Amino acid sequence: MGDLALPGSDLVEKGIDDLRRGLETIESLLVSQAVRALAEVGHPSPPGLADPELKLYRLLERLNGDGAHSKYNAYRRQLASFLRAARCVQK
Repeated sequence: MGDLALPGSDLVEKGIDDLRRGLETIESLLVSQAVRALAEVGHPSPPGLADPELKLYRLLERLNGDGAHSKYNAYRRQLASFLRAARCVQK
């Protein structure tokens, strides 16, 4: 992979690694939401986990209570930033 300079690359790389290891983490659930998009920008991953959006939100709810919604959106923005940057690098 090696895109450490891209925004959100730490989340994506950890998420892909966690998926390979069969772990259900914030990062693996986030990556599961974007398996196809990640493959399109040269970052293939193992198959994603089932129902990643709901599972991620519930995990964040357990960890952050009422702050789950803002955390969820923040993680989604980081993923979107990574994908945008990766598309730019591809061009």
